[in-house]
Amino acid sequence: MNLATRIKPISYLKSHAAEIVKDFASNPEPLIITQNGEAKMVVIDIAEYEKQQETFALLKLISIGQKQFAQGHATQAEAFFSEMDQEP
Repeated sequence: MNLATRIKPISYLKSHAAEIVKDFASNPEPLIITQNGEAKMVVIDIAEYEKQQETFALLKLISIGQKQFAQGHATQAEAFFSEMDQEP
């Protein structure tokens, strides 16, 4: 990713919003928006945003599972599958 070309001031966002949206079709790299020379926000393609949200959800589930395992809330695989076989 070439960050130098994907960093723009907020004035660019204001005056080129439609162009930015079209550009995401061919270049889905995030666009960093600055204000007074400081990075203030990131604009990303909706598909990329959805992928990130799915990834965060999976990571949260893994974290919850690890905490439950560490607290001793675990079941042996044979017992789990046996219980699943008994479910209607």
